[in-house]
Amino acid sequence: MKHWLLPHPILTPILALIWVLLVNSLSPGAILMGVVLGWAIPLFTLRFWPDEVRVRKPLTLIRFLVVLLYDILIANLAVAWLILRGPRHVHPAFVVVPLELTTDIGISFLANTISLTPGTVSSWLSPDRRSLVVQGLDVKDPHALVETIKRRYEAPLLEVFESC
Repeated sequence: MKHWLLPHPILTPILALIWVLLVNSLSPGAILMGVVLGWAIPLFTLRFWPDEVRVRKPLTLIRFLVVLLYDILIANLAVAWLILRGPRHVHPAFVVVPLELTTDIGISFLANTISLTPGTVSSWLSPDRRSLVVQGLDVKDPHALVETIKRRYEAPLLEVFESC
């Protein structure tokens, strides 16, 4: 019964918020539609979720989301600056990020976080799920990119989804 009422309590408000942001309106209809979609999407995709998602440290997840939003803003500005400066200032590269994350949800969050941040995209997950190949638009120091991803994104996700 619990799953029918609210299959994913964290995902529901996030989807509702995303809907409100997409339609750019705080009208009662937009909010109601967001809530309905936030409830219906997790309900209809429930059978595709392999395990119940357990958020072990919700405050760490909130801090992670704040860091992610900040990084998206800064990365947008950096990519815009790169575009304005021209292609000769771009240093694209592929880097291999060794993973400590082991759960499907943790790896998925990390890969999507990297792809959401302008200037980087997750390209390939190794068959043994121990490394993720990331393509960066402007990579002057590949080691620094790997360390940034591990420190800013993977470490909090380890706490949120995999800590005991």
